[in-house]
Amino acid sequence: AGLQLSALPDHSPLLQASLAELRRRARAAGAPPTPLPLTDSFLLRFLRARDFDLDLAWRLLKNYYKWRAECPEISADLCPRSILGLLKAGYLGVLRARDPTGSKVLIYRIAQWDPKVFTAYDVFRVSLITSELIVQEVETQRNGIKAVFDLEGWQFSHAFQITPSVAKKIAAVLTVSVYF
Repeated sequence: AGLQLSALPDHSPLLQASLAELRRRARAAGAPPTPLPLTDSFLLRFLRARDFDLDLAWRLLKNYYKWRAECPEISADLCPRSILGLLKAGYLGVLRARDPTGSKVLIYRIAQWDPKVFTAYDVFRVSLITSELIVQEVETQRNGIKAVFDLEGWQFSHAFQITPSVAKKIAAVLTVSVYF
């Protein structure tokens, strides 16, 4: 049933019960009205990511709010101007065409990340901003995202950016990003 619900358009009346319940749980838990209000389109990201299993979608939504609160150095400035330098350097590419399963494909080019100029937080902020943007596409919500990491050019200077503290915060983000 979840896959059938996921295939429905956002405005389908059949989605309303799931949306209402997820919204009720979020409000009861005190979900903040910002940065993203509990709109249908926002909540559908979580429901589709978990094939409309309400308990799993609720857990994912809770984790999303938790890491945003716990990792402000990554999540606070999620606007494109904050990472334009990395984008201009060619660090991240998004393929125009989807893969054969319909997934959006991201390519990360480590050699384009100059750790003297950009921090590990900047690098992960690029991923988050890109993910937040492309997950707005219903087809991406249904088929997910795949990432290719081109590690050519990996150096110790990159590794030194990933301190235990940074690694812990990144792990928290990756746990939530599974829905992408």
